[in-house]
Amino acid sequence: MSDDVAYMSATELLAGYRAGRISPVDAARAALDRIEAFEPRLNAFCCRAEPEEVLAAARASAGRWARGAPTGALDGVPITVKDTILAEGWPTLRGSRTVDPAPTPEDSPITARAREQGAVILGKTTTPEFGWKAVTDSPLSGVTRNPWDTALTPGGSSGGSAAALAAGIGHLSLGTDAGGSTRIPAAFCGLVGFKATAGRIPSYPPSPAGSLAHHCPLTRSVADAALLTNVAAQPDSRDWLSLPPDGADYRDRLEEGMGGCRIAYSPTLGYARVDAEVASLARRAADAFAGLGAEVETVEAPFDDPTHSFVTHFFVGIGHAMRGLSPDKKALLDPGPAAVVDKGAAVPLAEYCAAIEARAALGGAARRLHDRFDLLLTPSVATPPFAAGRLAPEGMAEDDWTCWTPFTYPFNLTGQPAISVPCGFTAAGLPVGIQIVGAMHADALVLRAARAYETARPPDSRRPPL
Repeated sequence: MSDDVAYMSATELLAGYRAGRISPVDAARAALDRIEAFEPRLNAFCCRAEPEEVLAAARASAGRWARGAPTGALDGVPITVKDTILAEGWPTLRGSRTVDPAPTPEDSPITARAREQGAVILGKTTTPEFGWKAVTDSPLSGVTRNPWDTALTPGGSSGGSAAALAAGIGHLSLGTDAGGSTRIPAAFCGLVGFKATAGRIPSYPPSPAGSLAHHCPLTRSVADAALLTNVAAQPDSRDWLSLPPDGADYRDRLEEGMGGCRIAYSPTLGYARVDAEVASLARRAADAFAGLGAEVETVEAPFDDPTHSFVTHFFVGIGHAMRGLSPDKKALLDPGPAAVVDKGAAVPLAEYCAAIEARAALGGAARRLHDRFDLLLTPSVATPPFAAGRLAPEGMAEDDWTCWTPFTYPFNLTGQPAISVPCGFTAAGLPVGIQIVGAMHADALVLRAARAYETARPPDSRRPPL
């Protein structure tokens, strides 16, 4: 019973609460049991709630459900929060020994909305220092590991969130994504990671990565991604770029299918080097959309390689955020972000302006692509999960994480909605994801496409072999 409850989607869990088949206390105990059993191997948490605190919140939720008066759409659902997101009463350490560990006095918007809807926070999850890379290890918390194979990385930078969720710890997680940080670990851990249109989910405080950054749902199912988007996509004046509410319930049209949808499939975006097993599974997923009634056309190179523009935006931002560290504090940094401080400071103004121009050109090319196609499909990540503690797989540039994440960061530059959903396993039993990208503001269509694929090709029922 405990394992079955632990691996339920949030949607299934809430249906169980509503019918009286399951109690929030059951879900809380299942999560706490699995933390106790697996956290030493996974290292997914940087700080955890006291078990009695979690159980007290769960008992209060059970009482509300028994009275037929749940406090909101997530009442009694155990969740985790990435440690770059504010949660009142918890420290926000950002994976760094340079940060004051005092409790944060406020919530980020996504945390506030989840609390208002009754979610039960299990803890804050690990991240690389200041979210600077696409794997999850840091001098503060050490190496986080993938539940599918603990010798491997779960990806990053929302790696702790993904590792916990894949291990059956919690039912939703609040992540961030400035270059793929939710979609990459979703692909590596067999989960769903959704980056909505820029501004749809308010973000605060401002990220070092500026307008590249999003707050995002990390979930077990597409329905859960739609549910958490409903919760999180509420106005918050602290984010000056947030969109006005569109009145959408993102669950409403999930089952409408793909009939007549025009889809571009790009196996490499014209510049990526992709593992053969990943390429084969992604191709099979694209073919499945044709079987769902969509028109699928291969487009080899929909736009120019945006890597330099992304790297300039991202690393200048990360370096700028750390520019005021004293020499003593800087000595505490991971060597990677310590080098980023110097690298970012050395970028000439003309080069940064050129990166802004290249970003605008990319956005224009993406708009023109969506004049012809409703959606774009790509692999989510160019490689299966690889050894924990490394920045890149063997055979790729050891100091460059962008070489194996070429499919995610273009859509942080453009702000388009993009989702990673599981599309199969390698021969070694490691998860692989397919990415679905929509035009700006086409969040509902992206979720509908993901649900259509999920329905036609249900995720393998296997679970991580913990």
